[in-house]
Amino acid sequence: MSYPPENTQQASGVLSDTALRGLLDQGVISAQTPVEDGQIQPASLDLRLGSKAIRLRASFLAGPEAKVADRLDDLAMHSIDLSDGAVLEKGCVYLVPLQEHLDLPSDLSAVANAKSSAGRLDLLTRTVTDQGVEFDRIPAGYTGPLYAEICPRSFSVLVRPGMRLNQLRLRRGQAVLSDEALRALHAKDPLVASDAGIAAHIEEGLGFSVDLAAARPGAPVGYRAKAHTGVLDLDRIGAYDPLEFWDPLYAPQGRLILDPGAFYILVSREAVHIPADCAAEMAPYLALVGEFRVHYAGFFDPGFGAAQAGGAGARGVLEVRCHEAPFVLEHGQRVGRLVYERMAAPPARLYGADLASNYQGQGLKLAKQFRAPD
Repeated sequence: MSYPPENTQQASGVLSDTALRGLLDQGVISAQTPVEDGQIQPASLDLRLGSKAIRLRASFLAGPEAKVADRLDDLAMHSIDLSDGAVLEKGCVYLVPLQEHLDLPSDLSAVANAKSSAGRLDLLTRTVTDQGVEFDRIPAGYTGPLYAEICPRSFSVLVRPGMRLNQLRLRRGQAVLSDEALRALHAKDPLVASDAGIAAHIEEGLGFSVDLAAARPGAPVGYRAKAHTGVLDLDRIGAYDPLEFWDPLYAPQGRLILDPGAFYILVSREAVHIPADCAAEMAPYLALVGEFRVHYAGFFDPGFGAAQAGGAGARGVLEVRCHEAPFVLEHGQRVGRLVYERMAAPPARLYGADLASNYQGQGLKLAKQFRAPD
């Protein structure tokens, strides 16, 4: 098998947009309809929904000996045609065949994640494969179809074929930067903006802490999803009043009490950037820090918050769900971490510089379907 020019030396790392285009040309990545230019991000490929959704009795993984289709006789309830748009209801589980297909060589593996807007809507969407034993993890050498398992958790959503809720990142070999390498990178090219007086906390990645100080007097520090709302059409950008779906939150004493089962949008204190030769993924900090989990959408592309992409650091939006017990979250508490990876080669286009990027330079920000709060 031949490779795109940047991979002739079999460099380890996350594959860039240039390499992804090469894999499309070779058929390593194929699709029912031609992949559109807008699907190719600096370090990932957006995946598109197919034309039907299958309502499931329960979430599942195929297991090492089975294909996804083999499990549907037992778990499928009914099929829904998405051609003219259809509502996926809150609290239900759906399986949607994706338009893309993989034929990976033995030295390429893949990881998937929800796109930013899906995560900010509490739309749990995970990639499933044949013989799969983990969500969102695709082993080297995998050949087969891709599926999105979708569970709307806060809002019912209207979806159509071609919508992009998942994204795929491919890598060769071990690409994660050690703490030592991350400290050296930070010393050379600071990863956390220094103007706020916040030091970088590097321990198994770059730590994120929560900001519960209002950006200006009377401004909210976050949002909590309302329990009973209307349907969100994911194609309607900037169309919805935030107050119809979200309760603004205030923390005059620098603390919030998280309610079990509730979903929150908060923001990090740190304004970070991702250099052109790196990519990053948000990961949970530690299960032991409290009764909550941070993040659904985890990919940060090269150029996020970077000066060369027109940024001056961008803060990470934190998608937080509280578990069994109420929990007091304090201003400055560490809640997540960014794991940095090497790029096999820098991308041709950076996030925010050459692409229409909804979240470059962001602070506290809801998904793109909502109008900016007054």
